Amino acid sequence: MPHISALHQETELLISVSQGDERAFTALYNHYHKRLGTHIYRITKSTELAEEVVHDVFLKIWLNRETLVNVENFSVYLYVISKNAALNCLKRTIRERALTTELDTDSEQVSLPDTPEDDYRYILIDEAIDRLPPQQRQAYLLARHERLSYVEVALRMNLSKETVKKYLQIATEFISAYIGKRLMVSIWLTIQNFL
Repeated sequence: MPHISALHQETELLISVSQGDERAFTALYNHYHKRLGTHIYRITKSTELAEEVVHDVFLKIWLNRETLVNVENFSVYLYVISKNAALNCLKRTIRERALTTELDTDSEQVSLPDTPEDDYRYILIDEAIDRLPPQQRQAYLLARHERLSYVEVALRMNLSKETVKKYLQIATEFISAYIGKRLMVSIWLTIQNFL
């Protein structure tokens, strides 16, 4: 019978949360967040990503709290949405790392300008950075040139870590696209000169 009582209490807790009771939400968070963190850590193998996903999942639960009255087994519901969130987080992280690696490779090739082509790439990177919106430019320079972590950049700029990650992702994509487009134009003009 204790199991039925615990189930009944959890149902009442979910109803309270669905009605906007912050204390009930805090109780729900306190009850599940450590176990959920362990579950997500097994997927991500990163304490930082696990913490991020736990907070994102509970934020999503709070924002969609009205739907909790329809949840029959909250622990299963929680683990399913957290697994999906963790996998999405991993995909996003892999994309960000790929973009960063691509840009870092380009930067390494440009860091020692020995030829006019290397000088040109270096100039293009500077031009692209200069064309970024101020917040993205500052986040990019802090992360790439000063080698600060997302958390350190977020603290320095008084932004959330997620905002910093988004700024860096957008900035990296823009810089890569800008350099690629300008190099293609340059190659095309060079070919035209030979024709």
